[in-house]
Amino acid sequence: MSSLIDTTKPIRAGEELNVPALEAYLLAHLPGTKGPLTVEQFPGGASNLTYLLRLGDQELVLRRPPFGNRVKSAHDMGREFRVLSKLHVVYEPAPRPLLYCEDESVLGAPFYCMERRHGVILRRKLPVGFAPDAAMVARLNRSFVDNLVRFHKIDYEAAGLGDLGKPAGFVQRQVEGWAKRYVACRTEDVKEMEFLMEWFPQNLPAETHSSLVHNDYKFDNLMLDPHDLTRIVAVLDWEMCTLGDPLMDLGTVLSYWVEAKDPAPLQVHAFGPTQLPGSMTRRELAEYYGQQSGFDTSNVLFYYAFGLFKTAVIVQQIYYRYVQGFTKDERFAHFNIQVAAMSKEAHRAVQEGTY
Repeated sequence: MSSLIDTTKPIRAGEELNVPALEAYLLAHLPGTKGPLTVEQFPGGASNLTYLLRLGDQELVLRRPPFGNRVKSAHDMGREFRVLSKLHVVYEPAPRPLLYCEDESVLGAPFYCMERRHGVILRRKLPVGFAPDAAMVARLNRSFVDNLVRFHKIDYEAAGLGDLGKPAGFVQRQVEGWAKRYVACRTEDVKEMEFLMEWFPQNLPAETHSSLVHNDYKFDNLMLDPHDLTRIVAVLDWEMCTLGDPLMDLGTVLSYWVEAKDPAPLQVHAFGPTQLPGSMTRRELAEYYGQQSGFDTSNVLFYYAFGLFKTAVIVQQIYYRYVQGFTKDERFAHFNIQVAAMSKEAHRAVQEGTY
């Protein structure tokens, strides 16, 4: 499985870094390091950008906001750095951060560097040679959920993360906030999105538990041990981590959990082995999460629909950047189709009462 380890690709056009300025900054602020500096880019991710830095014989990972970013609160590098500074101590899959730079004269935006970890990332297109049997897929699915439960059980006060957010009223603020974000980046009328923005406030669930919330937990944000794919060696992309209702995380998971029976427009949202023989269905996943966590998942339909809506808004924000010319990445050219597909599925789910 070592051949499946995540690798880099050449830097995408328009997303190049100022290498001389970056090298000078790193050498001045990371004691004991030496050049030269070379930079490559990790291919995944459509929000914050992730680069591999080779500084002499040392490897680092750099994270910075996307070029043309309009929503600075969604790309707060300092916040992401502070979260990892506390979290990696109590949660081993969180990478250790090494350096934060708020001086925008270096790269045009704040950024931070963290340790590099090596492993397998299962993206939308599964790697060549990845052919697990049903038993392996079932174990991988359980490990995926067990790790999420473990994360939700972290004592965030003891970890020093009690000031990360305000759990009370979290779901309502999320509903209101993501609706505002959608309106701010809307490029065309999507009737299902309009319906959902009216439906969610009228169907808010009662508040129950509070926990750390990753907000984008899916297979392509996990790094797996190449010698044992059921062991998670890193969880990535902490830009939206906060405190709130853990079932919001579950809803996000379900929004990405595409089943083999789902219509074709949704199939492009599959991340990892969620359709292969041995995979859980969305209902089975929600039930297993409830059993392992002890949380009541009887109202999971709301969280599933909102997970789809929130993800659709994120995709719309990226599409807006493409339409405005802030990015030339052709991966984003048809993201409006994805927005339509996810909102239609959320509309169907709340109308039919099934997920």
